[in-house]
Amino acid sequence: MTLDVLTITLKLASVTTLILLLLSPPIAWWLSRGHSWSRSIVEAVVALPLVLPPTVLGFYLLIFFAPNTALGQFWQALTGSPLSFSFSALVIGSVIYSIPFVVQPLQSAFQQIPIGILESAASLGATSIDRFFSIVLPMCKRSFITAGCLGFAHTVGEFGVVLMIGGNIPGETQVLSIALFDSVERLNFAEAHAVAGGLLVFSLAVLISLYRLNPADTHSSWVSR
Repeated sequence: MTLDVLTITLKLASVTTLILLLLSPPIAWWLSRGHSWSRSIVEAVVALPLVLPPTVLGFYLLIFFAPNTALGQFWQALTGSPLSFSFSALVIGSVIYSIPFVVQPLQSAFQQIPIGILESAASLGATSIDRFFSIVLPMCKRSFITAGCLGFAHTVGEFGVVLMIGGNIPGETQVLSIALFDSVERLNFAEAHAVAGGLLVFSLAVLISLYRLNPADTHSSWVSR
């Protein structure tokens, strides 16, 4: 395993987590406060990666990213390179596959905010942005940390999706989980043990930290939902 594998993995997890922390709060807020008939449908779509085999998602994304599709042609014209088997494809796939791990902790936290506090702030002239930064964010700070850590850790451990849409291109799309699979295929068990052991320690450290930080949020993201 080279340093490039670790760099690509951390870069992918960081970019994915940043995008998820920008996209997920509006979705989580709507799910926590909305009463539309479509809420259950959106909630099911967001949670789908929890039960859908990652290779199924990766397969359909691979078809969607193909050069003969509208998105594939647009990306080719925009960047001059195909979207399939690229780092950008890994980011898109990772965002979709990891979104429930970020949305669900935030949704649970938002549901616990008393609506009266927000209404009182609004009556005093606070805008939606003011209420978010002065009330919602401070009250849900731990949940944002939990969501970010879960999204990051889940992205680091991805295999099926990244293999389907990114392949195994050294220095471009080869991440730690793919490098582990590659080491086993080459019967290089010493390298496989090093990668697997590192991922195991990392995952355990993240979970211990999250349970110590806020056990209720972490537990509810998997069990109560």
